[in-house]
Order: sequence, then structure tokens, then C-alpha cells
Amino acid sequence: MKGLYAWSGFRQTAVEYDREQRDCGETKFNLWKLWALALDGITSSSTVPLRVWAYVGGIIAGASFLYAIFIIAKVLILGISVAGYASLMVAILFFGGLQLLSIGILGEYVGRIMIEAKQRPLYVVRETIDNQGSHVAAAVDGA
Repeated sequence: MKGLYAWSGFRQTAVEYDREQRDCGETKFNLWKLWALALDGITSSSTVPLRVWAYVGGIIAGASFLYAIFIIAKVLILGISVAGYASLMVAILFFGGLQLLSIGILGEYVGRIMIEAKQRPLYVVRETIDNQGSHVAAAVDGA
């Protein structure tokens, strides 16, 4: 709900209060349920987790390219220490990073599909000004 309130442009303010101790019983919300609730809130109102994997994949692919240069320089200067190690490590790291980058790109498309499927308007009008210059409150359907 917090993501929905922030998206629709409602004014927000903090209300501080002292919560009384529970009279009887215990909460049913354990750490796992709170974690699941947090994940639902993040993934339902944001595409940032999807975008993160594209960045992580790009960083890993770039780091594996730099590692390949390091391994090649090491082999040329010091000779081969273990046959096949360099090419195997570089290939695994590079293709692993490439796969993460690809998953991140696909995630971007899925996130955009999710945003379009919600059919929310591009903007919400809070108030309008009529011909006489006075403010008139306006509501937008679906907001």
C-alpha cells in the first residue's frame, strides 16, 4: 500500500505514537512472514530489483574481461601454471556475467510489461485552475 500511496500522489506525513503492550496472545508475524511482506512490497511497486541483475551481470562480465587480461599477462610473463585453468575460469566467469546481464535485460522487459498491465495513468491531476484563476480540486479515475 505504501508504494500505491506514493505513486498516486497522496500527501504523506508521519504520525508518531507509543504502541501499547499486547494484552493477550502473541503476534503471528514471524521473521519469515515479515520478509515475505517486504519482498511483496518491493517487487509489486518497483522494477529496481530486476534492474540490479543487469548491473551485477555487467560488472561480473567486465571483471571477468579484466581477469582474462590479467591471466593472459601472467601466462606470458610467468608461464603456464596449470593447463586449462585460465581459459576455463575466464569462460565460466564471462558467460556467467553475460547470463546475469541477459536476465537483467529480460527483467526490464517484464517490469515494463507489469507497469503496462496495471493500466495506471501517466500522471494524476491534484487540482486545476479554472478561467477565473481559482483552484478547483479534480479527481482522476483509477488513481
